[in-house]
Amino acid sequence: MYDDWMDAALDAARLARDAGEVPIGAVVVLAGTIVGRGFNQPISSGDPTAHAEIVAIRDAARHVANYRLTGAILCVTIEPCLMCVGALVHARIGTLVYGAAEPKTGSLISAVRGAELPGLNHRIEVVGDVREAACRELMQTFFRERRSSRASS
Repeated sequence: MYDDWMDAALDAARLARDAGEVPIGAVVVLAGTIVGRGFNQPISSGDPTAHAEIVAIRDAARHVANYRLTGAILCVTIEPCLMCVGALVHARIGTLVYGAAEPKTGSLISAVRGAELPGLNHRIEVVGDVREAACRELMQTFFRERRSSRASS
């Protein structure tokens, strides 16, 4: 079930890569249907909050005409940062599915357990490691190629 939605998130991540952005993609699913899509675009949009998760949540909220996405599933290729975890809580996302952990800034299991902070008024179910190898490979290839092109410049 999650694999198909993660494939859609990977497609979105490739759009980010092709635009020169860090290749992270996300989709929001309600009642089995994708209602929001997003990919990283802080560079091209000049918006530091334009992470894949935020863009997908905004798209879904417009689609369903409600900022609360109660019970939705958000699939993202890389473990979200703390800002994005906060957005997931505010949007009332029911389940967060991620592909690969992000050891430096991941805020579900890696750097901090942001969804477990005291005082939050909403809890999110977390499912990890869905299509992990494909998600990790996309990121590693992007940064390898970026370092290589900088070294040859």
